[in-house]
Formats: sequence, structure tokens, C-alpha cells
Amino acid sequence: MFKFTGTIKVIQETQRISEKFQKREFVVSDTTSMYPQDILFQATQDKCNLLDQFAVNDSVEVSFNLRGREWTSPQGEVKYFNTIEAWRIEKQGQNQGMGIPTSGPSAMNISADSVPENNSSSEDDDDLPF
Repeated sequence: MFKFTGTIKVIQETQRISEKFQKREFVVSDTTSMYPQDILFQATQDKCNLLDQFAVNDSVEVSFNLRGREWTSPQGEVKYFNTIEAWRIEKQGQNQGMGIPTSGPSAMNISADSVPENNSSSEDDDDLPF
């Protein structure tokens, strides 16, 4: 999971791609660094409605997952695409977004929180009391 902090620059309308899939794109700008960045995020399905409570120029923190996929063209050329999939948006300094609240260090307005996976088959490896 990653987080990005900035100001909303653009909020587009929801696009219905197919009968079972819809997406809504928005741009968040980071102007705190020497080289400002405009980052395009995508919200899909029921997450499209998250953007209804926000407006251009709102300061937000976006929690997102980075997705990648391979595609082969009809000519046999292989290409790779990335998607920045937003799953929670919060106004800066408030817990009004959707999802599980987390905290973590931030570096250059982007942070990655590592969440350990419980793939262990032995309970001896788990020292947590719950």
C-alpha cells in the first residue's frame, strides 16, 4: 500500500467502460518539491463515488495500490501498462475517507506501509497475543 499527499487538480466524470466496469480518473498535484508532479489516479467500481465529496484544490491524502499488466497486440508486440488504483481518499488532516486508517512514515509525499502477510503454518512464529 502506498500513500500520496497533494492537491486535487482535476476530477473527471465516471466513465462506464462496460456493463460490469466503471472508472473515474483524477489528478493530484504535489507542489512541495523542486519538480512539481501531477499524478493521475484511477478509482474503479464503487470507489468512483469517493470523489463526490471532494473538489478541485482540496488537499488530500490518497491511499493506492500500484497495478501492472502485460498486453500483447494483434501484431504480437508485448507491452506493459501500470495503473495507480486509489482505494481511499482523505482530506488532509481528517479521517473522512473510506478504508482502514493507517499511519506510516512519509518521504517526498509518498510512503509505503508494509503489512505482513500471515503465510506461516506454525503458530510458534507468531508472537502476537491475538
